[in-house]
Amino acid sequence: MDLKIMQAPAADRSEELFYELKDTEWPEDYISHDRRIARGIVCDDEGRFYFVRVNRDDLFGKAMHIETPGGGVEDGEELATAIRRELGEELGIEVEIICRLGLVSDYYNVIHRHNLTNYFLCRIVSFGDSHMTEDEANIFHLSKAKLTFDEAVAEYEQCRGTAIGRLIANRELPMLLRAKEILDGMRDGQ
Repeated sequence: MDLKIMQAPAADRSEELFYELKDTEWPEDYISHDRRIARGIVCDDEGRFYFVRVNRDDLFGKAMHIETPGGGVEDGEELATAIRRELGEELGIEVEIICRLGLVSDYYNVIHRHNLTNYFLCRIVSFGDSHMTEDEANIFHLSKAKLTFDEAVAEYEQCRGTAIGRLIANRELPMLLRAKEILDGMRDGQ
């Protein structure tokens, strides 16, 4: 089943974000590969946002933080298919894509990777069971987090206490802020 694409107002669609972030937390040795990623800023009809809470202890260090659900785009996979698959795996939801928010080009020096992360604003259509991968469940200990906009901003600010938290907050806060602007504009009929 294909996603139904809802369109944000034309003025909003033309303002996709693009930014490039360098990893200033770890020294750059070399970059061995690129990874295409699809992530969703996910909201419900009551204005709450859905994230995954990650509890990690790996090369990035020990940290607990939120981040947008999503992950790697498989070879030959369309972005809309990837975001639908990832949101189903991690949150157990079906969504409508409201609009594409933009692209972040960022680097994770500790794992020698360049990310090309495509962000989409999505509205939940239905809930079901999540189907996390073994790594998502057992290594990253992903769990669902449902937050208001203000709670999410506060959590991103709080997670800046760790190196990985700073990388994630720098990548995701501008997209969350842009999503809020679009949603507010849609509510106001702009």
